[in-house]
Amino acid sequence: MLDSKILTENGVNLEKSLELFGDMDTYNETLSDFLTEVDGKLSEIKKCKEAADMANYAIYVHSLKSDARYFGFDKLADLAYNHEMESKANNMYYVSEHYDELMEEAKRIIELVTNYLGVEVSTDSFLETKTVVDADKIFLVVDDSNIIANFVTNILDDNYGVIVAKDGTEAIDKLASMNEKLVGMFLDINMPNVNGYDVLKFMKTNNFFQNIKVAIITGTNSKEVLENIKGYPVVALLEKPFNENSVRKVVDMLLNKN
Repeated sequence: MLDSKILTENGVNLEKSLELFGDMDTYNETLSDFLTEVDGKLSEIKKCKEAADMANYAIYVHSLKSDARYFGFDKLADLAYNHEMESKANNMYYVSEHYDELMEEAKRIIELVTNYLGVEVSTDSFLETKTVVDADKIFLVVDDSNIIANFVTNILDDNYGVIVAKDGTEAIDKLASMNEKLVGMFLDINMPNVNGYDVLKFMKTNNFFQNIKVAIITGTNSKEVLENIKGYPVVALLEKPFNENSVRKVVDMLLNKN
């Protein structure tokens, strides 16, 4: 049995995290996903910093912040949040001055989690997320975080089919090829390059909203998101961090059960 004291004694807010995951088995399983993709995320953050691409830097540190919040890595989440806010303000000075601090805390967490799980995990790339399509009602889950995508998929796939897209480009491709089979979509707004708003525009242009009900996933300012999605018939807003009950309530809304 894994010793959770390793986490709590090193500043992990496990009590808060379990309010989202529900139990340690789910927490531990999803924690492996974190290890799998965090190096790739940190690599993208570094690339954006070196290219002075503050727009995409903000998106990647936002994703890191969301993951950290889920697992109770409060210090990492706070540091990533500060970087998100300052990069949105195009404050390259702050990003440069505090970049090493962010990376050191991220590496500390990686070492802590590796020690806790007692495994060596490959962190080269974004893993293929489980896709389940053998069902009458199929949902598309769009999120550049494998952790969020898998979390939602694991909740849905007992009763529904699930297709996963890891970015806006992939989401548009899947919408174009499978729109007649989809009943709903969980759509992340903050993704690099082709974001959630671009996906909404594509759906509106192609009249896909008639058959596909949309819930927005967001960890940013809800008022800003609500303002930007005016004109699109979005059914629900799912704010990070969310738990299983929140996802199931949104599913009912997408299927008009409420």
